[in-house]
Amino acid sequence: MDIENTAARLEALGNPTRLSIFRFLVKAGDPGLSVGQLQERIGIAASTLSHHLHKLVLVGLVSQERRSTVLICRANFAMMRGLVDALAADCCADACAPVPAGKARA
Repeated sequence: MDIENTAARLEALGNPTRLSIFRFLVKAGDPGLSVGQLQERIGIAASTLSHHLHKLVLVGLVSQERRSTVLICRANFAMMRGLVDALAADCCADACAPVPAGKARA
């Protein structure tokens, strides 16, 4: 995952409403939630919810599937794992790297 995509996903989740939406979808698991169910849980206007869902879909964190007149939203667990892995990939890398002779750790 490149730095631009990682930043875009983190930016999307940096909004409290979008983070709440994503957390509800993660809790729902693979079955997901309808837009109506999300609206009941979040308690925001349909147009506002649509705006936030659109942003999450654009960055690949949420997928949507139309079933007749119902729109089902799901967290993209592979993308979520990729985001977490990208953040953890460099964990402690500098702490474990040898310090060149004559240099002090900052």
